[in-house]
Order: sequence, then C-alpha cells, then structure tokens
Amino acid sequence: MKNLILIRHAKSSWDAPLIDKDRPLSKRGINDAHLMAANVHDYLPDSYVVWSSTAQRAKNTAYIFAANLSIPLETIVFKDDLYTFDEKSLERTIKSCDNQFDNLILFGHNDAITNFVNTFGNHIVENVPTAGFVSLSFEENAWKEIGKGKTEKLLFPRDLKKYDPPLTGKPIY
Repeated sequence: MKNLILIRHAKSSWDAPLIDKDRPLSKRGINDAHLMAANVHDYLPDSYVVWSSTAQRAKNTAYIFAANLSIPLETIVFKDDLYTFDEKSLERTIKSCDNQFDNLILFGHNDAITNFVNTFGNHIVENVPTAGFVSLSFEENAWKEIGKGKTEKLLFPRDLKKYDPPLTGKPIY
C-alpha cells in the first residue's frame, strides 16, 4: 500500500518583479501555511519522505511545515521536476518514488495537484486551494503501478478559519 500527501504551496506574493520560480510567500500564505501545518499532524503517517518543488513559494511552504512538524530540513528532497503545472509530469515524478518509501509528502503546484487528485482520487475537487492538503491511498505496493486510489482526507485553510461575515467577512485567526 502507498500513501501520498499532496500540499499545494501557500499563497505567493506578486509584490516584487521576480520570475515566477522566485516568488516568495505572501503574509496570508505564511499565516495559512502555519495554520495548516499546526492542524495536519493527525493525518500524517508515522514515517515518510518529503519532496518539494524548487520554486521559492513551495520551498517556503515546506520549511514552515517542517518547522511545525519537527521534520529535519536536511531530509527534504527538492526536485526541479516538481516545478510543474502539468499532472502527467507530476504523475511521472510520483511514480519514480523508490518503493522503500510507502508514504510520500509532496509540496507542489496547481493545476497539476488538482488534476492529479481528480484523476487518482475517488472524490472530485473543484480546486485544491493554496496551502491545501490532500491525502490519497493506493492499494498497489509499487509507486510505478499506482492507479485509482482513495481520497482519505481533504483539508483546506478555509476549513480551519472562523469568519465574522456580519462585520467584515474576513477570517479571524
């Protein structure tokens, strides 16, 4: 059995004139990443390997989760192949995972993540939002053989925020 956790990078900033790959997290993105990381511990397996896109926003999201979950930074594997918006490319990278690892946590990008979840999970998701967390399980014992799996958990920042719509409509942390 293989388990895959996909985490979309948190909200990025467009404030500075940077190339896409170098964009950092926005203040909201930093807050959402901390909020999510503080609430996913119960949905994580006991052991796992962590992969991240090399884009700054994905790396920063992975660092925040690592700090909150006591994941040693040096164990995060940064892969250029994960800087993709295409689900077929994402699929190829996931299927390349060494079978010694039954559990993979991956920090990446949309549209690749949403399309992958809708292709391989059993629950259709309109959009995996920034900092969104999706857990999938597969019956197969080899990554290269994974097919249709089961969507085990969907957790998005909006699920954890409390709103005060009558006053401002903005989240209260």
